[in-house]
Amino acid sequence: MGKLLAFVLPLGLDSFAVAAAIGASGTTGWRARLRISLIFMIFEAGMPLIGLAAGGGLARVIGVAADYVAAAAVIALGGWMLIPDRNEDEEAATRLAAATGPAVIALGLSISLDELAIGFSLGLARLPVAPVIAAIAIQAVVASQLGLALGKVISERFRQHAEQVAGLALIALGGYLVAERAIG
Repeated sequence: MGKLLAFVLPLGLDSFAVAAAIGASGTTGWRARLRISLIFMIFEAGMPLIGLAAGGGLARVIGVAADYVAAAAVIALGGWMLIPDRNEDEEAATRLAAATGPAVIALGLSISLDELAIGFSLGLARLPVAPVIAAIAIQAVVASQLGLALGKVISERFRQHAEQVAGLALIALGGYLVAERAIG
């Protein structure tokens, strides 16, 4: 259960930061908030399924090294999240509020690439699929609703710090996965 939460909670911080960027742009109607949360939930729970499929297959092929590959992927994702002034998520998030049709799919994919990487790592770490996807879907709805509601009152600096905390948490998780494998 602890490993599951360690994978999901950093995603919640990232989802919150992206949703807060949308909320700061003035998306306040309940229908718009519901639509955005559903988009978050669909893409953030769907992308890990793709990653899980790829990671699970790779785990069977590479065997014992799978745990180390999973840890490296999590650490790399955490490092990517530490890079300051990555505005692509916020730009995509702002456009997502008004997008329709194929644009929703393209923008949804662009804000959920980190979930794809996490899904890949989850497959390599051999975590159970149903609880992982359910937890990611729940965090996507909760984090997006909180971000949308608080986006106007929190600063850009706070949103960036939330992503950096998520990055540090993922790096720590990767370190834990390496230590767990080395000890076990």
